[in-house]
Amino acid sequence: MSNPDLLAFISALGGMEAVKWLLNWLTRHKTEARKEEAAADSLENENQRRQVDWLEKRLAERDTRIDNLYAELQRERNDKQEWIDRCHKAELECKELEAKRCFIRGCEKRKPPSEY
Repeated sequence: MSNPDLLAFISALGGMEAVKWLLNWLTRHKTEARKEEAAADSLENENQRRQVDWLEKRLAERDTRIDNLYAELQRERNDKQEWIDRCHKAELECKELEAKRCFIRGCEKRKPPSEY
């Protein structure tokens, strides 16, 4: 191919702009690929950060709910323990009264002896 034919061919393909584009592509295509890959990685990292933030919020909400449930459970246990203590106290008083029960007033032979 001779020089005039080569110049005609280049002119047909776009002239000087085609030559600029070809030189630009030959010298910078690796750099552009790295930039595009870095941009894609950046977007992916940002997406993962957002997802991690969302999961951390969700975990914090669940922790709060669990803490509230444990607090409610502890209140219920304390309430139940109060009722058990009251019932035991009443049973002890009842047993004491049964032990002190005597149908004869001032009975000296009563076992165990009582003050009344």
